[in-house]
Amino acid sequence: MAEFGFNEHHQNEVISYMRFARSKRVLRLKTIDTCFEELKDSRLVEETFTVDEVREMLEGLQAVVGGEVETELINTAHTNVLLLRQLFSQADKFFLRLQTDISELENRELLEKVAEFEKTDFKTTKQVNQESSKPRLVPLNEGGVSELLNKEITRLQEENEKLKSRLRNLESQAMNVLDEKTRAERALKDLQKVQGDQQGATREQDLSSLESTVAALKEDYERTLNVNAASQKDLQQNLVSAKHDLLRVQEQLAMAEKELDKKFQQTAAYRNMKEILTKKNEQIKEIRKRLQRYESDE
Repeated sequence: MAEFGFNEHHQNEVISYMRFARSKRVLRLKTIDTCFEELKDSRLVEETFTVDEVREMLEGLQAVVGGEVETELINTAHTNVLLLRQLFSQADKFFLRLQTDISELENRELLEKVAEFEKTDFKTTKQVNQESSKPRLVPLNEGGVSELLNKEITRLQEENEKLKSRLRNLESQAMNVLDEKTRAERALKDLQKVQGDQQGATREQDLSSLESTVAALKEDYERTLNVNAASQKDLQQNLVSAKHDLLRVQEQLAMAEKELDKKFQQTAAYRNMKEILTKKNEQIKEIRKRLQRYESDE
């Protein structure tokens, strides 16, 4: 590197940067090779392809490889900017104004010398690694690619742990929601069952009472018809008694209706039960009308 006017310290810095750039280039080339391998494994599974299929595969490969190359070029440019930033920051401390000659970046002769030096350095490094009795992976330098890779691995591991923790939290929340839903459904079923039992018991009790009353009236009516010796006064007394029974039943039903209103006025079954009681009252009114017609006939 004497041709470039570098002292030993600067030469070591240049070598470190070239090794760093070479390692990044190798990683990017491996990524491009992986793109080709994935294409061969995923798409090249048939013996023949149409022109459109080949064109589609090539266009997809072109887009992927072009993206990788573009990313590497952009990253290289940004890396160069950071390197210049370090140099300019050091120069500012000594009040120096560094200047660059962009035209020298396209000097073919100098570029070839840099390439030759890189090859020589690569061969020397390779020989040293082969002659080492205990081969091991040694960092290029404290600020080189090894440190960057370790930092990137650490960052990815931290992100992975964060994602795992977030996933566990989401799973726990989902399980809690499912448990709450199950408990709510079970409580709703229990409430519906209780309401159904209450409605059924009340309905059966009212129907039983009504049937008993109607049966008693029917029995009295048939006994009155079959017994010719019964007097008109006894018949009237039976009718009055039957009316009293009807009034008592009606009163009981009214009280039951009030109790049901209190119990079910906060539930969805309130209207249905009220309609049932209304129909029962109408039935009682119909029975009373029949009795009144019977009295008039008598």
